[in-house]
Amino acid sequence: MDQGAMKKISSMFSTLQEKRRSSSDPGVYPAAAPPVGRSHTGQLFFEYLLVVSLRKKRNEEDYEPHITYQFPKREVMERLQREEEEKCMKAAHLFCFPEGINWAPLTEYRSETFSFVLTEVDGSRRNGYCRRLLPAGCGARVPEAYCIISRMACFGLFSKIFDEVEKRRQISKAMIYPFMQSLREAPLPSPGNTVSISSFIPDAGTEIISLTRPAESWLEHVDFRTLFRCLNDDEVLMVFAATVMERQIIFISEELSTLSQVLHAVAALLYPFVWQHTFISIVPTVLIDVCAAPTPYLLGVQKNLLEQLTDHSDVSLTLTPYSLNMSVINNELNMGDEESLLPAKLKEELLSRLSARKHHASTEELNRLVSEAFLSVFVRSVGHFSQHVRRSASSRRFHKKSFLKAVEHRSHLNFVKLFIQTQMFDLFIQEEEAQTFESKITYNVRGLQNDKMECSLNVRVTNRF
Repeated sequence: MDQGAMKKISSMFSTLQEKRRSSSDPGVYPAAAPPVGRSHTGQLFFEYLLVVSLRKKRNEEDYEPHITYQFPKREVMERLQREEEEKCMKAAHLFCFPEGINWAPLTEYRSETFSFVLTEVDGSRRNGYCRRLLPAGCGARVPEAYCIISRMACFGLFSKIFDEVEKRRQISKAMIYPFMQSLREAPLPSPGNTVSISSFIPDAGTEIISLTRPAESWLEHVDFRTLFRCLNDDEVLMVFAATVMERQIIFISEELSTLSQVLHAVAALLYPFVWQHTFISIVPTVLIDVCAAPTPYLLGVQKNLLEQLTDHSDVSLTLTPYSLNMSVINNELNMGDEESLLPAKLKEELLSRLSARKHHASTEELNRLVSEAFLSVFVRSVGHFSQHVRRSASSRRFHKKSFLKAVEHRSHLNFVKLFIQTQMFDLFIQEEEAQTFESKITYNVRGLQNDKMECSLNVRVTNRF
């Protein structure tokens, strides 16, 4: 399936998601006319930069994280805003050092980058990006963390920003803040566009730093390489099936970066649907009891907390950089059917698509191939949903019976019956029913699978205003 066909198919789902985000996301502002030659969204790169350090507890040997610097400073905020943001800050600094109190000064420490999600009371989400590093100096010292809070989900872009932060930190902490001020004042580019930041460094002069957003906005927070480095294709399919059915899944790894990248990659496999339940890419020690919750979740847990886990999860996966130890934990919630949830034909086609990825493919090429492969599962099984959302009087209503009767392949029916009972599908349909203004365009999309089987698909694209 070429990129053009992919975009046409995905737009059948994505317009609804974009409308909901743009109307409810306070981080999205009305955009002024962009300067000539530069396209931007009017959204800020980030909301806050936090510097989180470790300090000894009073009269104890243990360490605790605390915020030593915040930009912009709290004084410039109004009182109600300060109170709300203080709650956010308290949560954020826990994720910067999720291991808890067991720290000791170090002489060597390899910096690492990871991300997490902060969920607001109203269900909106902020993204936290963290770079932990050992400050320049001599002798044993404790790591510190630089944390960026942003409404924008783009892991690769913020990793590049952290490279610049770390380079400046090795010179002087004071060199970081002018760079972050320039970044905050710069317009966030639209997908596929670039913005340039000027930054002065002593003995090096003024540097121009170019920051480019990936063209596919729905993939800019994801790098599927880590997922497929940790799991083989069959195991990825098993995780995908369990996630689609909204089960309880815990990933276990020693590395924070591995946990965050794998968790976000698994959530991205659901596109254009959105995981609606508890999602914590890195579970801090103080929140480990969330593993006993009776509801669906996607959790990332560090290996040193393994003994504290309860046997409530459907699937527990231990991730290492190049190998996997997998165990399915049997309990009353686990059906033991993770390997057979996907219809055999869809599973076969999916494995065939995944086998086409190249070893030296770029991140963008790999992301596109993987996303197209898993999107095809939804297109082939429930892609006809829009034909069964019909207007009656002043409302729109999804007709489940006619939708199920219209499932093209009877072998897909059991999978579809289970999937439409999930919260992610139910919310998607509720949002679809709530739309009142629409214009319909019909595309005839043709794609080749394995260069043998040609399939045609009529896709109704709904543009909402």
